[in-house]
Amino acid sequence: MSDADGAWVSLFSGGKDSSWALYRALEAGLPVDRLVTVHPAGDSYMYHVPATELATLAAESIGIELIDVEPDDFAADTAADSGVQGDAELEPLEAALEELDADLPGGIAGVTAGAVESEYQTSRIQGMCDRLGCELFAPLWQEDPRDLADAMLEAGFEIAIIQVAAHGLDESWLGRTLDREAITELEALHEEYGVHILGEGGEFETFVVDGPHMDRRIDLEYEREWEGTRGRLRITDAELA
Repeated sequence: MSDADGAWVSLFSGGKDSSWALYRALEAGLPVDRLVTVHPAGDSYMYHVPATELATLAAESIGIELIDVEPDDFAADTAADSGVQGDAELEPLEAALEELDADLPGGIAGVTAGAVESEYQTSRIQGMCDRLGCELFAPLWQEDPRDLADAMLEAGFEIAIIQVAAHGLDESWLGRTLDREAITELEALHEEYGVHILGEGGEFETFVVDGPHMDRRIDLEYEREWEGTRGRLRITDAELA
């Protein structure tokens, strides 16, 4: 059982949702001592997948030590039951947190997560926290997507779109900043195609290049890769400004 005065750990990909959960935790005065990034090898039911290697630079800018979790094979098995697959994907993360719980003074008091609407993810993370004897801080959970988007922008988050896969999102969205104009367009695409304005259904993925919790902006150089109806940025260089 972890000490209530122990450390907090943020599940962190560098994307907007996990970054917002971290930011809100810091704002609330929670003592976040580690960031933990899972690097899936392929498609994943549980985790943000693209460009997780950039989390190292983000952690350096934020000033919190990063722990990498790199399982041998995280590719989603489409033949497997999704519940079984999700549980299997959670195991390396839980093992890493158990080690941290033993190593950190006072253990792990709590974990932050950026889930918005996914019961699939949140129930598993909550179960993991219950087994670890720690709290879960999920400030985005079941909040209004537009309110969340506005709050991120008002706080000063600069959010880059790094992958898209949805009707209505073409190659021009790759590398685009998720600003108020983009949010307005996404609301129209939600009406027409059902696109979630925060990309909660995998319509798009993001990376936070700057924010109030970061000391230095991250500059990206990239090439666009487009395959019919989906695409991503291939990052060719990334550095702290």
